[in-house]
Amino acid sequence: MREVLEGSQAVARTVARCRPGVVCAYPISPQTHIVEALSAMARTGELADCEYVNVESEFSAMSVSIGASAAGSRAYTATASQGLLYMAEAVFNAAGMGLPIVMTVANRAIGAPINIWNDHSDAMALRDSGWLQLYAADNQEAADLHVIAFAAAEELEIPAMVCMDGFVLTHATDVLELPTAAQIDAFLPRFAPRQALDIDHPTTIGTMAGPESFTETKYLQHRRFLDAAGVLAAWSERFHEAFGREAGGLVSRYTPDTLDRARDAAPADDGDVTVIAMGSVLGTLQAALPALRAEGVPVRLVGIGSYRPFPAEALRAALGGSRHVVVIDRALELGSGGVLTGDVGRALAGTRSRVHSVVAGLGGRPILEESLRAVVRRAHAGQLGPLELLDLKEGGVPVPHEGATEVHR
Repeated sequence: MREVLEGSQAVARTVARCRPGVVCAYPISPQTHIVEALSAMARTGELADCEYVNVESEFSAMSVSIGASAAGSRAYTATASQGLLYMAEAVFNAAGMGLPIVMTVANRAIGAPINIWNDHSDAMALRDSGWLQLYAADNQEAADLHVIAFAAAEELEIPAMVCMDGFVLTHATDVLELPTAAQIDAFLPRFAPRQALDIDHPTTIGTMAGPESFTETKYLQHRRFLDAAGVLAAWSERFHEAFGREAGGLVSRYTPDTLDRARDAAPADDGDVTVIAMGSVLGTLQAALPALRAEGVPVRLVGIGSYRPFPAEALRAALGGSRHVVVIDRALELGSGGVLTGDVGRALAGTRSRVHSVVAGLGGRPILEESLRAVVRRAHAGQLGPLELLDLKEGGVPVPHEGATEVHR
């Protein structure tokens, strides 16, 4: 049944229908509405057979999640921004111990200066923590991705972050169709952990590893990540078959003429411009780019759904022979450029594509359609440099010192 829902409420209802055994909660904007809704469902019994644990910090939220998962429960939590950084030590531990925890990250900028609005710098800061990172383009996908995340994480024994843009999605309402509990029961396998602490058969998880074995443990994590892309793609395909709509996947291609998401969109033609993005800015791009095609600018759109594992092979196939690749990046690697751009550049090394980094929307600054069209026009004309900060204000920005890399405005 289709209904009007806030994004956070949709996520909370979907998570509840995945039947977690333990939900750990420490509220921080903009994820607060998710854990508040789960708390209400736990109190009324709608979220049954689940222990809802209020904790005093984000570090404790992840620590309790680790204990719950290690004891054999399906575990869930949510966080954002500074909260994610506060739990960083435990985030790495969860991955190293192979615990399939699912966590919503309501993406929010990292301070200082303090900022509560959206960009991707929080999740990007932990991109190498050993967690799957899935990014939602809209609220329908944000809800659906949690079902896929539980399935993939538990098959792979890798924890998963579902990243949704703070406020832009978490606090926005939309017409959505949520999977029912019965549908999720039929789709999501019953949680059967391969390792679980048992007082009758004591074992140790997460022991000390010295120089003689640490490299091998990291190699095993790496091998699991090599398998993750195929597992995520398979679960996304199963989701489409079961529910009749797209969710997840490694990359999303959009049809050239309508820029609607399509399963069979052709790769980009040689000589054109392809824009790459992930998260809610994909909706802005869908609105902005058709006007360029009407002008005769051959621009295509590709969305990245799985940031970790990074879908290098799928991305190369989606791009075809694009001459210019414009990456809309929501996080800045200081002294280098856009974070996502670095991954795209490595994936396209040795190809004819020229990669341009356009860092946009830092700290929640609006990403305007006309600004996006302007950078694409410049890329098509061969006038766009390697790094652009979208709508950088001219006044008050000091001139770069001698030898510094110029940032185009």
